[in-house]
Amino acid sequence: MLPIDHFYRAVATYPERIAVKDGDIEINYAALGKSVSALAAALQDIEPDPQTRVGICAYNTRDHLIAWLATFAAGKTWVPLNPRNGRDELSRICGVTNPTIVFIADDCTDKLDAPDGAVCISDLSALIQENQGRTPVRHELNLDDVQAIKFTGGSSGQPKGCVQTYRVWNTCVASMLHEFGFDQDDKNLLAAPMTHGTNTLIMPTFAVGGCQVFMGPAKPAAILDAFEKERITSVFVPPTVIYMMLEEQGLEGRDFSSLRHLIVGGAAIRKDEVPRAMKVFNNALETCYGQTEAPQIAICLRAKDWMDPENAASTGRATVLTRVETMDTDGNVLPRGETGEIVLKGDLVMKGYLDMPDKTAETIIDGWLHTGDVGVIDERGFVFIKDRIRDVVITGGFNVYPSDVEAVLGLHPDVTECVVFGLPDRKWGEALMAAVEVRDGANVSGEDIITFIRERLDGVKTPKAVHIVDELPRSPVGKVLRREAKVMFAEDGETVA
Repeated sequence: MLPIDHFYRAVATYPERIAVKDGDIEINYAALGKSVSALAAALQDIEPDPQTRVGICAYNTRDHLIAWLATFAAGKTWVPLNPRNGRDELSRICGVTNPTIVFIADDCTDKLDAPDGAVCISDLSALIQENQGRTPVRHELNLDDVQAIKFTGGSSGQPKGCVQTYRVWNTCVASMLHEFGFDQDDKNLLAAPMTHGTNTLIMPTFAVGGCQVFMGPAKPAAILDAFEKERITSVFVPPTVIYMMLEEQGLEGRDFSSLRHLIVGGAAIRKDEVPRAMKVFNNALETCYGQTEAPQIAICLRAKDWMDPENAASTGRATVLTRVETMDTDGNVLPRGETGEIVLKGDLVMKGYLDMPDKTAETIIDGWLHTGDVGVIDERGFVFIKDRIRDVVITGGFNVYPSDVEAVLGLHPDVTECVVFGLPDRKWGEALMAAVEVRDGANVSGEDIITFIRERLDGVKTPKAVHIVDELPRSPVGKVLRREAKVMFAEDGETVA
């Protein structure tokens, strides 16, 4: 069974159910299935061979969804091209993946030029209309063949193409269904980019006959409106969006009772915000942990477990088809309670990095994916992630995990977002620094915030300086970028690792 079979099974089982809602437009499974099949047949006419690559550069739209499904139905490999990335980055991705077909949406033509040798498509409607009634050829592909090549964010170095197989995708779908228990009444809001974590909820929702709901620009206020108006049950967003939604006015009088899965991922949410978010959002806050190398759901924390204070800083427990351990620098699996690198094993793990055998060998050792994250697993199996290995700041001979300091910074009533990092220092080796965004109208200084931290942490964990900024550097999906923050405040001539 291939991942696209989840969709076609729903087409056969729930033909009259609404599969897609986009404003006043509703599309049932039968109609969506016909459009997907027509476009898939057209893609096979352009390039008959399976496993050739299709790049999709589009914002969250119905056309994006149809192109995405048709790529899989045609037996081709998806290359996501997030239009929020820069032209150079998108061109580089196309240069190393060599897609034979590229869909560039009309509002993304300034983001990317058609790669040399690729057939460029901008209007899907004509292709779909011309091929109505056709079905694509089914290629009996192996589960270890490639479904997608997705690129890492690059916050810890050069972005790398993660080769995700059909086996990886099936494992992700099965794990999502097992852990979250989606059903045919689920209405999934496509708020965060489909090129990233949001896409991992689409196929599980389709598998049970649920509905995908599109919206306009995903501003915090608009997301809140969609929760109420569309009676949304599930959504994936990064922590930054949670913080911004919590700053909106009039939350107390709003009805979010339909929410069952407000899934936060892409970065760790500040634990001080969890109780507040639970209260506002129907006790529906949940989280999952993964990487592009093991997408989305290696670890999961459901709302009922997050409401236990003992789990406030946890990321959850290993999901049904993934083994999670901590490991020391010699490759030994550590006992529960000991801090080490988080490692993963199972069918969720990628095949490797595209055309980077050395990097693959460094990252996957004896079947274990080395995540680069430091953490601890308690006796109950709950995982507590501290930081990236390379983000640990060694100051005066002491190891300081930025997340420990960020957790306290988040308690300051005027701080809305923060990042902690180290910069080279002659005396300390590295000096601990912080950059923060504060609430509009806040009358607070960096020294005030330093005093706040010093009263709650020891001197080693107190930043030497706190920089108040209008906006922290973020990735195209809203994740605060620690390395870019370091670059902002590094002295001329300093090398930032």
